[in-house]
Amino acid sequence: MSSYFSELAQQYIDGEWRPGTGSWDIIDFNPYDNEKLASITIATVEEVDDAYRAAARAQKKWAATNPYARRAVFEKALRLIEERESELAEAIIAELGGTRLKAGFELHLAKEFLREAVNLALRPEGRIIPSPVDGKENRVYRVPVGVVGVISPFNFPFLLSIKSVAPALALGNAVVLKPHQDTPIVGGSLVAKIFEDAGLPGGLLNVVITDIAEIGDAFLEHPVPKVISFTGSDKVGRHVATVCASHFKRSVLELGGNSALVVLDDADVDYAVDAAVFSRYVHQGQVCMAANRVLVDRSVAEEFTEKFVAKVRSLRTGDPRDPETVIGPLINSRQADAVSSAVEQALADGATALVHGRTTDNLVEPSVLTDLPANSPLLKQELFGPVALLVPFDGEEEAVRLVNDTPYGLSGAVHTADIERGVAFAKRIDTGMFHVNDGTVHDEPIVPFGGEKHSGIGRLNGDTMLDSFTTTKWISVQHGRSGFPF
Repeated sequence: MSSYFSELAQQYIDGEWRPGTGSWDIIDFNPYDNEKLASITIATVEEVDDAYRAAARAQKKWAATNPYARRAVFEKALRLIEERESELAEAIIAELGGTRLKAGFELHLAKEFLREAVNLALRPEGRIIPSPVDGKENRVYRVPVGVVGVISPFNFPFLLSIKSVAPALALGNAVVLKPHQDTPIVGGSLVAKIFEDAGLPGGLLNVVITDIAEIGDAFLEHPVPKVISFTGSDKVGRHVATVCASHFKRSVLELGGNSALVVLDDADVDYAVDAAVFSRYVHQGQVCMAANRVLVDRSVAEEFTEKFVAKVRSLRTGDPRDPETVIGPLINSRQADAVSSAVEQALADGATALVHGRTTDNLVEPSVLTDLPANSPLLKQELFGPVALLVPFDGEEEAVRLVNDTPYGLSGAVHTADIERGVAFAKRIDTGMFHVNDGTVHDEPIVPFGGEKHSGIGRLNGDTMLDSFTTTKWISVQHGRSGFPF
């Protein structure tokens, strides 16, 4: 077992590793075998305050640091991840039940986002804007917001913490990170350890491992942070947005999805099957961009369904440490029970199970459902588990209507032999992202990432990070004397 779980089971505040002072512990379990990985005494409201105050103290000097010098930290962090990749992968596998394939995918993307952070440090630019007043010079500076609070989820905790933490730091801010309580090491203290070893000055990145049962809304309401970056469910995201708005804070929300992969009548069926199976079952379906719904033109539905079901039946469920495993455990028993209950409810409502996977502890075998009633709640909600919903349709108009018939609007994909037909289809879908002849699960460092409707507010990645983690400041200079009416 990685020593990370014994060495990093602490809070990281103002450059120091220290225990929390709460009255109870978060117990970190391996979701596959229920092995206890770590016991972490939670942070209290006082420690949240300590973390934010430390961040505020450190931030001014960091913002004044030459951005070329700031870059060096991210270059070193990238090298450290490359050097420690095998042990980082083992930690991902142990703490969140990710397969070896998933761990490699997460670390690959984390490195890509660090490479982008290196460049992002040099991206802010000022402007000179003309004035109608003679002799006036309008300067618009782009400056750090100050301190950013980051709340990361359990499904890609290392990547999705770094995805907000690194850009915020690169742009001259300080950060307080609260990882999900199911992934406190990989999503929290491990990120702090990487940056500490990379030479990031103390106080600029703080990690508080805690629970709202202990701190309530203190993380959101604290007067220091100006931006809260949250990745998680739309239910919690709504609360985060409400609290932030009431305290005049900016919120960047990357929330859930109910994405659809659409197979038109001229699609390459074999290729569409491969894309759909990956898009639904990667990381046990615990991905916000996962293809909850697979919509298939009725003219190719029989062929697609036969091949799709055959491929799903071949997916191996089991120990995520085994390289042959495709489906590992869900993060906890609550999630496993929720997915199993959703399947049983759908069957009771009239759906047909083409594949009906068993649930054993946190292992949920893949299922494929079809014949869902048009009013089935399952067609409109996010399903965070290995269950695919096959829905036939008649023609493009019906496909567009079905894809958009959901409160969410994150990702999606369409398969067709005609690229421009696919692009025209994509333009009609109410999502932040859509892919032609590919899967639904994609993330790239310089392409705006985010959703519409209940799938979030704002964008991450590339230049959109400037909008998320900096603000503008107008400074005017009057050359000569200004005239005043009295």
